[in-house]
Amino acid sequence: MSEAKAVFDAMLGRFDADEADDMEAVFQFDLDDADNYHLSIEDGKCEMGEGEHDDPTVTLSMDLETLKDVMSGELDGMQAFMQGKIRADGDIMLATKLTQIFPQ
Repeated sequence: MSEAKAVFDAMLGRFDADEADDMEAVFQFDLDDADNYHLSIEDGKCEMGEGEHDDPTVTLSMDLETLKDVMSGELDGMQAFMQGKIRADGDIMLATKLTQIFPQ
């Protein structure tokens, strides 16, 4: 299993359906140094897919280390965005909810 897939598997295990209530969204992760993945949230469920999604709600571009640091709580996502470590395209406000939907 790739290191990136392990990170997304861990995120799926931490998915908080209550935080994602009534949410329909696709988070596309374009990783600079690993395979791309997307997480689709609908009807209180989250599914992971490999590669590019046809119509993501928000696309987040970063390297794998930044993703791991943000999802582990070692790095604040907003700070990473301000420092240019994360680039976002689409519904940027949705991106701010990532650590609420997938808490540590």
